[in-house]
Amino acid sequence: MLNVKSQELYKRANEFTPGGVHTSIRNVEPHLIFTKSEGAYIYDADDNRYIDYQSAFGPYILGHNDPKVNGKVIEALNRTDLYGVGTTDLEIQLAEKLNKHIPSAEQSLFCNSGSEATYHAIRLSRAITEKSKIIKFQGCYHGWHDYVARNMLSSWDMIGKRDPGSAGMLDEAIDHTLVCRFNDLEDVEQTLEENKGEVAAIIVEPIPHNIGCVLPETGFLAGLRELTNKYNALLIFDEVITGFRHDLGGFQKIAGVTPDLTTLGKAMANGFPIAAVAGKKEYMERYNTKPGGDVWFAGTYNGHAVGTAASLATIEVMEKEPVHEHIFGLGDRMRNGLEDIHNRLGIETFVAGFGSVFTTYFMNFEPKNYDDLKENNEKLYVQYRQELIKRGIFKMPMNLKRNHISYSHTQEQIDVTLEIAESVLKKLV
Repeated sequence: MLNVKSQELYKRANEFTPGGVHTSIRNVEPHLIFTKSEGAYIYDADDNRYIDYQSAFGPYILGHNDPKVNGKVIEALNRTDLYGVGTTDLEIQLAEKLNKHIPSAEQSLFCNSGSEATYHAIRLSRAITEKSKIIKFQGCYHGWHDYVARNMLSSWDMIGKRDPGSAGMLDEAIDHTLVCRFNDLEDVEQTLEENKGEVAAIIVEPIPHNIGCVLPETGFLAGLRELTNKYNALLIFDEVITGFRHDLGGFQKIAGVTPDLTTLGKAMANGFPIAAVAGKKEYMERYNTKPGGDVWFAGTYNGHAVGTAASLATIEVMEKEPVHEHIFGLGDRMRNGLEDIHNRLGIETFVAGFGSVFTTYFMNFEPKNYDDLKENNEKLYVQYRQELIKRGIFKMPMNLKRNHISYSHTQEQIDVTLEIAESVLKKLV
């Protein structure tokens, strides 16, 4: 595929923007300029078409430019937008939907990004418990703010060590965030014991999708629930990725474990910007959106008509149509097909996934945590994806990144993808 126009536009982008992108993780090779999207396809400036499995890191559960979602947004904007005072009817309707579907959502508040939501959830947990430290897990991502921006995609020699994600972070914030191993309850309890009476909350991706798809072992999430109860800490499920993509009730409904607080985003609105923090009423009413609350919650664009309308439309489609049945079926088709290809070619891999999410680790066992992913062949992982892009299959060309299937994907597209994947693997290995 030729990328002449993309290359020219990328040079232009660099003149006006540092690195030519507006989010750091977007700067990958090949650097493409995208101009159009529809359903399961995205198009670049050279009119190359790709079957999209990146899905903007997961928001597109229905597919790009879904007519029902876009129609609801246009309908809303023809009569309403943003007021900066009071409440809109759309906000009320959406809060009711969250209360109906998410087990932990007795009340909810809307913001604009997952990072905002996790920031608010952690601040609230500190206010409730009157403790200052939190626990996160190595490899998990909960946003860009100082509370959680450490030990994400750490270099292998920095696993479990002090690994801030950015210059300019406050030492106090870094050192008040403790890091544990996913799927290791002994490590979590030891950390709670060593910091007894100081831990306000444990925040966790119920499935660490930041590193592809590492599934929680049986009893792990329930064990976190028991430990937070024992040590008087809050349990926060960061379901920005898992929420709505895996079930209308989030992964917490599947796991049968109800956290104190939940953060939501991405697939919540099929690509439009909105996020939420939800939880027990007694906790949520500490926010100062209720008169007398002492935990600050604010944002000019919170509850904007665009995001609330898009989220309502997305949830309504999932309520009425077999969205999860379809994407789970295609997910199984993709994973089974990849496993067959790898077995025929004699390649050591582990095809990981859940529901509509999948990725191929180039290693010969199932990873349980970030430490295990040292065994993944990073060079081959990225090269494989770059070769797929050349043939019209777009997966993020970066190590340990997951792929997503949407309601707009078809069996035929999955089969085409499998054919191309086999041809690429025959060339590479």
